Amino acid sequence: MACLRLSKLARLNHYRNVLVSSRPFCNRTKDINDVVVIGSGPGGYVAAIKAAQLGLKTTCVEKNSTLGGTCLNVGCIPSKALLNNSHLYHLASGKDFQMRGIDVEPKLNLDIMMKQKSDSVKALTSGIATLFKSNKVNRIDGHGTITGANQVTVKKDDGSTEILETKNIIIATGSEVTPFPGIEVDEKSIVSSTGALSLEKVPQRLILIGAGVIGLELGSVWARLGSKVTAVEFLGHVGGAGIDMEISKNFQRILKKQGLDFMLQHKVTGAERQGDVIKVNVENVKGDKKQELECDVLLVCVGRRPYTSGLGLENVGIKLDERGRIPVNEKLATKVPNIFAIGDVIHGPMLAHKAEDEGIICAETIMGGSSHLDYNCVPSVIYTHPEVAWIGKTEEQLKEEGVPYVVGKFPFAANSRAKTNADTDGLVKILGHKDTDRMLGAHIIGGGAGEMINEAALAMEYGASCEDVARVCHAHPTCSEAFREANLAAFAGKAINFS
Repeated sequence: MACLRLSKLARLNHYRNVLVSSRPFCNRTKDINDVVVIGSGPGGYVAAIKAAQLGLKTTCVEKNSTLGGTCLNVGCIPSKALLNNSHLYHLASGKDFQMRGIDVEPKLNLDIMMKQKSDSVKALTSGIATLFKSNKVNRIDGHGTITGANQVTVKKDDGSTEILETKNIIIATGSEVTPFPGIEVDEKSIVSSTGALSLEKVPQRLILIGAGVIGLELGSVWARLGSKVTAVEFLGHVGGAGIDMEISKNFQRILKKQGLDFMLQHKVTGAERQGDVIKVNVENVKGDKKQELECDVLLVCVGRRPYTSGLGLENVGIKLDERGRIPVNEKLATKVPNIFAIGDVIHGPMLAHKAEDEGIICAETIMGGSSHLDYNCVPSVIYTHPEVAWIGKTEEQLKEEGVPYVVGKFPFAANSRAKTNADTDGLVKILGHKDTDRMLGAHIIGGGAGEMINEAALAMEYGASCEDVARVCHAHPTCSEAFREANLAAFAGKAINFS
């Protein structure tokens, strides 16, 4: 612990010294910004606040009327509100409450459920506005376009423009829903994730195009509230890219038990609305078996793509890569040294917390810092119930890379807290290096997996071995003991409470 404290103290002293030696930032003219951030999503607003905290004159440009970007307004936050509340309704309306000795007759009030979602979003977006004020971040509403290496032109809703001169630019414009060729989204009956968060009634039948993170989360919401949900997925597994195949198979089995149906290795070739019914054409990946499905609502969730429309990259000679992303170096700088990019518009997973870390790193880099982000230590979470979370390498990746490894597993069915909670679905799976015992990956499916994965993130960030975790005393009874036992199984070959 002492070395960690010294490391933190050393970093603080470094920034103090940089601030003292960087007086040109402080002796600025009134109209020159040190940093202009384009976009106020998780990456953008965090970058703006951090830059301001480091003493930089900072302006954040946002095209929407509220701060927070997709994540806060129509993504992570509202979906988690619906996931939590629909889970409570599902528990109360089924046999779960009864077997716990709780007799209720629940009635769904979708309007109030949607209001609670909206209220939480409003509170958080206004919270960012308050943080901007307290940290002296200048906010400008409008669409920002880069019109020079040191210039951003903002077009406002009233048609006027404002030109911002700046020493540095941070691009944090996020991503948008990837359109599906031939299917027009109206956000009423054919919806993207945005429309699926605000349906006015529970659809009797819901079809998902895609069984990745977004599809499974939103599909779970409406399945709990009474929809018959069918997911059509091109891949042969659920959970999207990066998920461990053993975890994916367990996940699909549990969701199937909850009432979700899956058509894996199938694709949607078209959809047509006929009155109140949507006819969906589906075929297998080989193309030799075709069928027509019917639904009330069709959710298109085939992924997201970087949002760079009208950004003006061509004005400074920045070209996108083959996937529409902005190329950056290890310091998150583009080919123009004072223009940086973070979040969904660059490489790496499209995750809010990844963007936040890049925002902090970017601000520190502008101040002369040497921070970095280990993308192998960025966790991923699917917020269904049970939750699914992972970090590091999957077993398939280790096999492909030829890395010698060991596996340690522990089921929640053998965990005392999970048993008392009557919530025993899932397991913890740990992958360790066969020779060095260093933790290479952690994969969890179970209640609270999204919280537990952060223990793995801390362990991997500091290069812990499976033995290191196994020898740390964990509180009893807690579900996190399953994480310790899985590490013990990886290190010693056997857990204590499972044979």
